[in-house]
Amino acid sequence: MASLVETLTASGGPESAGFLNDLVGHLWPNICVAGGAMIKQIAEPMFAQMLPAPLNTLHFAKIDLGVQPMTFSNVDVHKVDNGGIKLDLDVDWDGNCDIEMDGKMIPKVGVEHVKLSGRLSILLCPITNVIPLIGAAQVSFINPPYLKFNYTDGANIANLGFIDSCVRKVVQSIIAGMAVLPNRFLVKLDPFNDYFKTYQLPVGVVRLTIESGSNFGEELKSKNIFKKLVHDVPDCYVTTSLSGETPGWKTATVKDNHHPEWNETRDFIVSDHDQLLALDVKDSDTASDDDIGLATITVKNLLLAHGQKQDLTLMHKGEETAGKLTVSGKYYQFIPDATSIIGEENPAEIKGLLAVLVAAVKNLKGAREQLKPSVAITWGTHKFQTVVKCDVPGGAEDIQNPHFDNTFRIPLSGSIEGAAPVRIALMDGKNEIGAVEVPLEEVLASENLALLKEFDVGSGQIVKAGVVIRGTKLVE
Repeated sequence: MASLVETLTASGGPESAGFLNDLVGHLWPNICVAGGAMIKQIAEPMFAQMLPAPLNTLHFAKIDLGVQPMTFSNVDVHKVDNGGIKLDLDVDWDGNCDIEMDGKMIPKVGVEHVKLSGRLSILLCPITNVIPLIGAAQVSFINPPYLKFNYTDGANIANLGFIDSCVRKVVQSIIAGMAVLPNRFLVKLDPFNDYFKTYQLPVGVVRLTIESGSNFGEELKSKNIFKKLVHDVPDCYVTTSLSGETPGWKTATVKDNHHPEWNETRDFIVSDHDQLLALDVKDSDTASDDDIGLATITVKNLLLAHGQKQDLTLMHKGEETAGKLTVSGKYYQFIPDATSIIGEENPAEIKGLLAVLVAAVKNLKGAREQLKPSVAITWGTHKFQTVVKCDVPGGAEDIQNPHFDNTFRIPLSGSIEGAAPVRIALMDGKNEIGAVEVPLEEVLASENLALLKEFDVGSGQIVKAGVVIRGTKLVE
């Protein structure tokens, strides 16, 4: 097995992205049509759900993504543990487009240019000896992408901030929910693709320690005459997130200190070593908290320090400050061994992972036009449910044999001895059709701690699902 340093520094590239750019260039007119329809279908319900009135009435009157296609560069190719291939590549889109949004009691909003950039990860798996050779592609941004809209002259009000902020919040939420790690957008190349062989488990846990800070708030003090007059000293805390996941972890607040000490530790589940840890330092105030600065570091760079402390420079409004944040980290790899989750419980530490994979349902009984199948998962206090499907006349999916291709994961902080079974229930609307309980002892006795099978929940109706357990091992 490769060492942690070899894994973190491995590179199969760089490879040329010319072929991919040519392909996207030729397909761009088709991508624009399909993408426009997808944007309208997904974004409009989110506008209605997430935005305050009257912005919740926003809808697309026109979506034209223009003639300038996305471009790709800096391709790096790796093999992954399940036998697939991983491509990491930069994506950039400087698109002159024509997008119009309208709503009740608000001015028409026109977008004439979109800037989107970020680093994509594409997993191709499983690799087979049968055409099309690749069963599926899973596409995700490793970290939240940069996104900026430029508006037409008629929508200058949006450039003032409020509408722009609201629209970008919805779009970024959609992107994050679909295709920012740990979420991946699944594209099936083979309709019979086996989801069990496609899904990629998280790779491990990073244990981040925020040690201390220095020179916090000096710039704000010098620029704010009130703070200077009253000799204000910041009450600092740090909010940390991995790849933009919310809610972030918040440290305690250290009062009246330009050089606070925390020595607080938090675990984060890692899907890719290039994921970014964002550490946002703020000054707690009665009215509103002030920004002290933001520090960032990838999981890879944190771990390459071999557990040693690192001083990160705080940035404030794009400029370096004198502030430094001192951090350190350890890495625990997920392994098919339950030793770490048999014993004492520590809610502050992630000692393992329980993942429930829901691939498909087979032989669902009932009238096609009335069926609304989903799968509900319960383990102790944890409850999850897949999307509810319904029959679409002329649609590609068979509603009596629907695919869900969904995974739910639960961090484990202690012993699973005597834990409740995982309950897998087949639902039709709000009604339960049938269910099965999976004892964790059965999972622990399975090869690689993975029980992957077709469960009969009654009357020959099948839920194809899996329960996977992983422990952790410290990697030096």
